[in-house]
Amino acid sequence: MTLTFQTKAQGPKVAYLFPGQGAQAVGMGKELYDNSAAAREVFDKVDESLGRSLTKVLFEGPEDDLRQTINAQPGIMAVSLACVKAMEENLDLDEMPQPIVMAGHSLGEYTALAVSGVLDVSDTAKLVQMRGQLMQDACDQNPGTMAAILGLDQMALEEVARETGVWVSNINTAEQIVISGDRMGIAQAMDLAEARGAKKVIALRVGGAFHSGLMEPARAGLVEAIESMDFHNPTVPIVANCTGDPLNTADSIKEELVAQVSGCVQWKRSVCYMMGTGVDSFIEIGPGRALSGMVKRINRRAVISNVADLESIMTLRRN
Repeated sequence: MTLTFQTKAQGPKVAYLFPGQGAQAVGMGKELYDNSAAAREVFDKVDESLGRSLTKVLFEGPEDDLRQTINAQPGIMAVSLACVKAMEENLDLDEMPQPIVMAGHSLGEYTALAVSGVLDVSDTAKLVQMRGQLMQDACDQNPGTMAAILGLDQMALEEVARETGVWVSNINTAEQIVISGDRMGIAQAMDLAEARGAKKVIALRVGGAFHSGLMEPARAGLVEAIESMDFHNPTVPIVANCTGDPLNTADSIKEELVAQVSGCVQWKRSVCYMMGTGVDSFIEIGPGRALSGMVKRINRRAVISNVADLESIMTLRRN
């Protein structure tokens, strides 16, 4: 099963956004599963591909199980894909927002692969589960954590990172940047960032130092998994996390996925690129609203919608 689009000649210039790990919540996707045959097909296909009932964890929990990387990552991806299929099922062609570009935050970049036809849903689910396991193995090998730093200039924070031996891992907005590293280094970096004028420092409840050099052990296994799958050129360009530039070929996407596991997510740069191409409407598809908040902080005039259930899909019809 591959998700595809037809092109409309007019209307707003739309970008699809797909959330990453941290957006999960017990019960996500259940309403779609119960009320949309197209969404249910996605969930069933993901369960079949993984050889286990991921949907049971999504719908029933417990929360500690859902938070595990190996469940949260394919789970969020499945919900986002189910939302897209439910949109196609419930909206006429002239109502269905057609993206000119799409982007996903970290894990969300993998969701974009399926939506843009780079991989089918089955292979995407398998690749996401493999990525989650490789990242968990890297976390076990190189324990670490992450922290959000608010209100400190990027250059100043990069200097803090150099002095404490940690990494800048997510540049979400000008005011919100995330760092990753070992626990001692992050503690030192938080103190130093605060001393140098950060408005707020927040320790994140995560299982490891994602998007940092501590994830390097995951690289070899990820390359092997990627090379075992049949990638296609995207039907809609995907804006790369690591560069903020559009990806239009299968080979460039493979390179991005390998770099991304230990590279910095340039979300602010990605959003600015999309707006520079003329995008005037963003749709965050999947659980949570974190990306919508980031986009608004990057540009207050941005028009943003959220799709996570049938009611929000019907709102698109009314708009």
